[in-house]
Amino acid sequence: MESKKPVTAADAQLILQLYDLRREAEMRKARKWWSVTFWPESADDLFNVGMALGSQESGWARQVVGYWEIAASLVLNGALNEDLFMETSFCGEMFVMFAKVSPFLKELREKMKMPEFMANTEKLINGSEKGREHLKQFEERVSARRKMMAEAAVAKAS
Repeated sequence: MESKKPVTAADAQLILQLYDLRREAEMRKARKWWSVTFWPESADDLFNVGMALGSQESGWARQVVGYWEIAASLVLNGALNEDLFMETSFCGEMFVMFAKVSPFLKELREKMKMPEFMANTEKLINGSEKGREHLKQFEERVSARRKMMAEAAVAKAS
């Protein structure tokens, strides 16, 4: 689904507005939790966080997923240039989030009875060669990080 239309000043303005939303204090906490603390190992890990309504982590999970779902929707519906949006300097966190969730996404959707959960993000990422290439790179990074964390846990236990 790669965009061939030129980037406009309106696209640039919207990217800057989306970036600015990421700087809001609670959103920063939510993003940090997703990138540093939350490393789901199963659909149950994701499901349990989501179902812990009222918890800080559940709010953060919803905030970050919701942000990227809305942003992806803007691209998918033509309101924002895809090529500009898909620069990893802007949307790298979207790929990290999706790489953490994608191995469990089908099962999670079934458990939640929400077949469209993260559908915009998935459609955007898988809709272009560039998106699929970025996802592969981020999946490798996430896998390497998981391995390092597991090795550190074993070393700490011994």
